[in-house]
Amino acid sequence: MTMMREIAQLGAKVLRQKAEAVVDVHDIEIREIIEAMQSTLATTSGVGIAAPQISESKQIIIIASRPTPRYPSAPLMEPTVMINPCFQILSETQEKGWEGCLSIPGIRALVPRYQEIMVHYTDQQGDLVELKLSGFVARIFQHEVDHLEGKTYLDRVESNLDIFAESEFVKLIDGTQA
Repeated sequence: MTMMREIAQLGAKVLRQKAEAVVDVHDIEIREIIEAMQSTLATTSGVGIAAPQISESKQIIIIASRPTPRYPSAPLMEPTVMINPCFQILSETQEKGWEGCLSIPGIRALVPRYQEIMVHYTDQQGDLVELKLSGFVARIFQHEVDHLEGKTYLDRVESNLDIFAESEFVKLIDGTQA
């Protein structure tokens, strides 16, 4: 039985380290990390998680786009485990969009991200996968890959004026901000 893990918070050293590549996707330790990530993500309204967020410095992410109170217009997709992920930029076009992070609760920010990317990763069976992502799902992927590089979305913000308290973000989205 896999236990849900505590989510590492901003300031935790693991969030600022470059994660180690996974050598053997069939290793029992890797399987346990993936199960812990799945269990932990399922208890949140997040749309993705990276292994460093559960204090495991491994190159594993899960993308799980779905409509949630935090992202009501998110497209629905099956949670996808991606091991040793990387990407190529297909279009230099970047768009600012709102992001939050399970490791940085209570804050939202406008973050520029590439709109179209080609991603490469190993799946849980050990197969190499190539996938074109765009829009919100491409944003989630880039956000999670940043965690593997020891970065958070706040490192990508162009101006401190683009950082909002969650409560003010909700007012902005609702149209009730003064």
